[in-house]
Amino acid sequence: MAGVEGLEPPTLGLENQSPTVHPVRIHDFSLGYSGSYSDSSPQSGHEYAPHYAPRAQPVQSKSNGFSSLSDCLTRVTPVISISKRRLKQLEAIQLVREQRENRKQTIAYQARPFVLCGLPLRRPPANQFIYTRRNGSFLLEITAHPRFGLPYGQDRLIPIWLATLAYTRKARTLHFDSPTQLLEYFHLPKDGAQYRRIRVAFERVFAATIFFGTDGMRNQVLVDSTRFHFLDKMHLWFNRNDEPDPFPHRTLDNSVLLSEAFYREIVEHPIPVEREVIAAVAHAPGLLDFYVWITWKSWTVNGHPARIPLFGANGLCNQLGTARYSVDRLFRHKIAQWLRQVKALWPECPAALSEDGNRLVVRSSKKSTAIHPVESRVTL
Repeated sequence: MAGVEGLEPPTLGLENQSPTVHPVRIHDFSLGYSGSYSDSSPQSGHEYAPHYAPRAQPVQSKSNGFSSLSDCLTRVTPVISISKRRLKQLEAIQLVREQRENRKQTIAYQARPFVLCGLPLRRPPANQFIYTRRNGSFLLEITAHPRFGLPYGQDRLIPIWLATLAYTRKARTLHFDSPTQLLEYFHLPKDGAQYRRIRVAFERVFAATIFFGTDGMRNQVLVDSTRFHFLDKMHLWFNRNDEPDPFPHRTLDNSVLLSEAFYREIVEHPIPVEREVIAAVAHAPGLLDFYVWITWKSWTVNGHPARIPLFGANGLCNQLGTARYSVDRLFRHKIAQWLRQVKALWPECPAALSEDGNRLVVRSSKKSTAIHPVESRVTL
């Protein structure tokens, strides 16, 4: 305690004999990592604080010895930056909402079997050649060629692209300049990695055999099934070095011949989907399947809401192409996460988890549909 010189009170042995501790320096902080790690200005914090821990910026006082409040807030507030990927996601959400509001949506199409039952989300084990999914009485079974394996992940973009071409052109035989047109249509990068991925994806899809049908009704048994290939014939040009064509404007005769059964399924039961939504979530096949299914399901609901169980033989866990979850709450968490992402693209989505978290409640979307009747298609 300070006092008059020579009259200081006795310390009674409580004086602090340790040396003075000065503030330590820690690294700079910003959400976008825009700061420099070599800054040597004094900072308040712990000497073992990680480099990403926030710290106060030094405040330079004005000539009168004081700093304004705005200067202090400016210096202690971290610099916020947005990654390119996040910015692209926000732009995609804005585009989807604007197109829906202005009735200028670009409509693509999906085949009914892959709306009711999803393809695998991730690469199946190398020794797995049969994949099965069930939606009520509907059954989807895919048999792979041992050389190529089962379709999975972004392979599901190929049936959507082919279904869109077939439905809009009303033709089984489809001609196009290059397989990379699929990448352009869904705004995917045309780099070497995507080029190689699309080549092997076409091989998996071409070689797969699809079984789709119903196997039961309430008072009687009805077997109504179809077994088909996606394609009867495929004639595609790819570069030997697995890189995109250095002459993109060169015209080559690329063509595919859809199987009669697959083409008939597309023409008789087309499921409209938003092209920009598919492009926005192409990197997340589970979210893609969930969005397409929920837009279709909510449109088919009449009267009372549909209450779809998450678990059990007829639950969403056996319908979507997700992995087998060892704990129910993990799948429930995944559905809740997908719902939040769906509502970012479609705020009026009439679906929510039940109070006990065991069912997905889907109401009719007739008054707030995701896809409006007025369609705008691009030339494919």
